Amino acid sequence: MEQNKRKLEFNIIKDDPTMGHKGYGVGSLSLENITPVMLDVEEGEAWIEEQAMHARSKTERGVKYVKDRSEFPEEGAKKYWVIWVAVDIKEGGAYYAGVTACELYINRPARRGYKSMPEHVNHMDKAMKGKVVVDNMDADSRKVLADFLKSHDEGMWERSSTEFKEEFEK
Repeated sequence: MEQNKRKLEFNIIKDDPTMGHKGYGVGSLSLENITPVMLDVEEGEAWIEEQAMHARSKTERGVKYVKDRSEFPEEGAKKYWVIWVAVDIKEGGAYYAGVTACELYINRPARRGYKSMPEHVNHMDKAMKGKVVVDNMDADSRKVLADFLKSHDEGMWERSSTEFKEEFEK
C-alpha cells in the first residue's frame, strides 16, 4: 500500500464525556485516547488502522475466524500484531501512555483467520490503563513498533516514561 494513504494521527483525549455533570454517562469508557496500529511481521511494517478498533480493518476483513487455534490452517498463513496505543496529555504535551500487542493470524488462501477476542479486549483495557505489554512480541517486531512510534511523533516518544521506552529494549 502507498505510505501516504496510511498517514493518520493518534487520537488524543478531547473532552470530558460527562461535560461536567454527574448524571448520564458517568463511569462510561471513552475510547478517544486509544489508537490501533497494525504490524505486518513478515514485511516489518507498521501503520495506524482505525478500523481495527471494531475488528474491521482491511487486514481482518474477508476471512472467517476460527475459535480454536488448532483448527487454523497454518500453511500459507501470515502473522500480524494488533497493537493498542494509548496516549495521554501532561504538562509538556501528549505522550504514549500505554501499549499492548495481540497476535492475529490470517490465511488468505484458506480464507481463515485466528485471534483471541478476549485477549484483544483485555489488552485494549490494559493499554488504556497505561500498561506496557510488548514482551510477548519478537525482538524484530518490538523494534519496528518502537521505530514507528518514534517516527510518528518523536516528541511524544521523548515525553513517554522511561519505563515505557525500556520495555522495547528487552
